[in-house]
Amino acid sequence: MAKFDILDDLKWRGAINQQTDEEGLRQYLAKHDDLKLYCGVDPTGDSLHIGHLIPFMILKRFQMAGYHPVIVIGGGTGMIGDPSGRSTERVLQTKEQMDHNQACLTAQMKKLFGTENFQIVNNADWLGKMNLINFLRDYGKNFQVNMMLNKESVVKRLKNGISFTEFSYQILQAIDFYTLNKNYGVQMQIGGADQWGNITDGINLIHRLSGPDTPAFGLTIPLMLKSDGTKFGKSAGGAVWLDPEKTSPYEFYQFWINQDDRDVVKYLKYFTFLDRAEIEDLAQKTAQEPWKRAAQKKLAAEVTKFVHGEAGLQEAQMITDALFSGDIKSLSVKQIEQGLKNAPSAEAADESKNIVDFLVDTKIESSKRQAREDIKNGAIYVNGDRQRDIDFDVDPDSAFEGKYVIIRKGKRKYTLVKIK
Repeated sequence: MAKFDILDDLKWRGAINQQTDEEGLRQYLAKHDDLKLYCGVDPTGDSLHIGHLIPFMILKRFQMAGYHPVIVIGGGTGMIGDPSGRSTERVLQTKEQMDHNQACLTAQMKKLFGTENFQIVNNADWLGKMNLINFLRDYGKNFQVNMMLNKESVVKRLKNGISFTEFSYQILQAIDFYTLNKNYGVQMQIGGADQWGNITDGINLIHRLSGPDTPAFGLTIPLMLKSDGTKFGKSAGGAVWLDPEKTSPYEFYQFWINQDDRDVVKYLKYFTFLDRAEIEDLAQKTAQEPWKRAAQKKLAAEVTKFVHGEAGLQEAQMITDALFSGDIKSLSVKQIEQGLKNAPSAEAADESKNIVDFLVDTKIESSKRQAREDIKNGAIYVNGDRQRDIDFDVDPDSAFEGKYVIIRKGKRKYTLVKIK
């Protein structure tokens, strides 16, 4: 049986932007089963977001193919700040903030990668021990300022100014690759398209200090764009986080299930581990029966399960099904808060009130006449039950622990009424 060709698979998935030495990497993979590859993440926040999944999916694919992924938490570089993609200087974080963020990110990455055939290291372990003289003599002499000034991340900042601190970031990242290669046996770095210069700097440093024949490779990932030309990774509410306290599994699921038909096949290739036959079948279904949204449902299920586990997926699907069908009585208060987080909301006092007055007071209906008409026509649901009786009293204590009254008008127009 032929050995799985991960590079061909990545190409088919549209996951490769540039490679430093494709032929050399192919030859290495043909002779060795011990490839170690890494991606870095600076602990500038206490949660990863779906933008981080872009390089991590590549690491995961290599892990599943039997290779050894390494993630570098930038406890050292995070104290400096990567200028890539920024127009201004970063606000430097305290060590306490960094320590907290590192602990949170480490837990998230262990959840994605498990503990076998996977390693997390912290570049503070080597960068933090380096003194200034050694930095300048051992590493600074290998970098030409004129070349450093031509880096895209630097060029964009020169107009408004860039500190020496952030200017030196590219050297620190090169030191990371050299150290990982020398002390951890890492042969390859993966990063976004904007990291190409930093990756090649690392390879050049390895070849200068360890010899030109030392195996060292780089691979960058294409910038992920939606079909409308905008950058992938944002929702209407901002970043989509992997932390369930920041973005609930339901919201996470909804982000993926609402993807455009024009994008869904691309995302299936990139963000799921489905094989070619399954993805091509879903592509055909999208073309022939787009209204069924089979591809979107499969995409949402696969990515949610990968990030939040089977339990997170089941909860997201249960909330989705309940809100779609209107059968919300089985949902808990927490699930209601997840599912209706972005729904229109109103407030009401903790007292029973006639349904007509309740609808008008919460501005769900514009007038008592309209409220009576909608109630009689069966368009109003209170806590999942259709109400046709204009004399019905809404009792806040009857459901959802007395915290909410859920009004549905029509098929799926929900209002979350919070009880004061």
